[in-house]
Amino acid sequence: DSRIKMAGENSTVLVTGFGPFHHHRVNASWVAVQELAGIGVKHRGEEVHLEIREIPVVYEVVSKEIPKVWEEVKPKLCVHVGVSPYDCIKIEKNGSNVGYFLPDVASQTPANGVCVKGSSDVITTIFNAEEVCKNVSLKQPDVRFETSEDAGQYLCDFIYYTSLQLQKAPVIFVHVPPLDNPYSQDQLARGLKNIIETLLEHMEQL
Repeated sequence: DSRIKMAGENSTVLVTGFGPFHHHRVNASWVAVQELAGIGVKHRGEEVHLEIREIPVVYEVVSKEIPKVWEEVKPKLCVHVGVSPYDCIKIEKNGSNVGYFLPDVASQTPANGVCVKGSSDVITTIFNAEEVCKNVSLKQPDVRFETSEDAGQYLCDFIYYTSLQLQKAPVIFVHVPPLDNPYSQDQLARGLKNIIETLLEHMEQL
C-alpha cells in the first residue's frame, strides 16, 4: 500500500493532542499525549521515537499546519487524539469531509462546512479497528475500549480527515474521555501506548 511505502524508513510516530476549548480548559487529549511521551512506546523491544504536537482547536490552523507537520516529521504512523464526552477510549474508523458547521475557538467554520474541497465524503482508516480494539482490551482490561464510525464532525473529525486524505502513512484517531471521568491520565496514556504498540504490530501484517 502506498500509504506504507511512502513512509520510508523513518520510524517516528507522530502523536497529536488538542488545546483547550469551551469547558475543556485542560484538554485530556494533550495531557494524555504528554504523559505518553513520558512513559514511552516500544516495538520489538526498542524505544519508538514519538513526535508530539499540541494542536489548537482551529479549523484553519489544522488545514494549513497539519500538511506541513507531515512534511517535516515524515512519520511512519500518525495518531491523532482528542477528548470526547464518552466514558471509554474510542478508536475511530472514519474521517468525514463534510458537515463542519460547529464554530471553532476562533468562532470560525470551514467554507461550506467542507474539510477538503473536491475530495470524497468519507475516508476509512487502513487499520482493522475491531482487531485493534480487541487486542488492546486484552492488554489493558482496566480500561474500556470501543470502536466508532462517527468522529463527531468537529476538530477531531476534521484533523482525522485532513491526515487521511494526504495518504502518506497509516493514520488513526483516538477519542479519550475527560480526565478522571472515569480514567486517570496514567490510564489514558497507557491506553494510547497500548494502541500505538498494537498498531505497529498490525502494520507488519498490512
